[in-house]
Amino acid sequence: MEDNMKDTIAIIIAAGASTRLRPLTNDLPKCMLEINQKPLIKHCIDNFNSNGIDRISVVTGYKAEKINFDDLDRYHNDQYLNNNVLHSLLYARPALEQAQKEKQSVIVSYSDIWFHPDVVKRLMESNGDINLMVDTDWQSAYEGRTDHPLSEAELAFFTSPGILKAIGKNSRPPMEDKCITGEFIGLFMLSPAGIEKFLNVFDMINKSLSAKSPFENAAEWQKSYITDIMQYMVSNRVLIDCVSIKGGWKEFDTEQDFNGGLPLWKN
Repeated sequence: MEDNMKDTIAIIIAAGASTRLRPLTNDLPKCMLEINQKPLIKHCIDNFNSNGIDRISVVTGYKAEKINFDDLDRYHNDQYLNNNVLHSLLYARPALEQAQKEKQSVIVSYSDIWFHPDVVKRLMESNGDINLMVDTDWQSAYEGRTDHPLSEAELAFFTSPGILKAIGKNSRPPMEDKCITGEFIGLFMLSPAGIEKFLNVFDMINKSLSAKSPFENAAEWQKSYITDIMQYMVSNRVLIDCVSIKGGWKEFDTEQDFNGGLPLWKN
């Protein structure tokens, strides 16, 4: 994969209803809640822009009309109440396929995270076809975070060269491998070849399972997470690389997260 920032686009998944944040999200999607007088998703957009990523798509769902930035390509998940983040991403399939056709890489981001621009730069410098950003200092971020305990972390277990071995909530590393533990931060990159692999695996699973069939850690295929399909790929010998960081990001999932988020923004 060429190290060329102009060859990278981004997709932000912002479809969820975020019921855990009610009443803050009664009238706004979570990504439009403000940190330092700026919507969370705008921090994300600005940090992509600062790394030369100007073509950005967003997958909307709940309160879609509130995400009102003119410079975004929009895809709407009209089934956001029935599905989850993985299937939300596939509503932006035209963007993925266009990037593959034009030999561009794609960075996919959750919409409820903040990350320093250097985190994006580090991900863009990685060379694998499927690259997950993981934080090895993840436990410190849970100190005092009583409304979102350690058990909620999407943990990634990888070897010292950065090869993913297991991923997901409540996952465990293989006994035969000496692994490093990190938390998947909700940010990953696919090269053109990685896009092809990802879509091929999704299509294969989608043809073989019904919407309500269990899949990996998810009770239903339609409600599966990105980590579920990544675990499936690892189990089926698809090479996935982990790009490790120590901090430089934050997840916003509860009111407590928003209230305690200010120290990060001063870094």
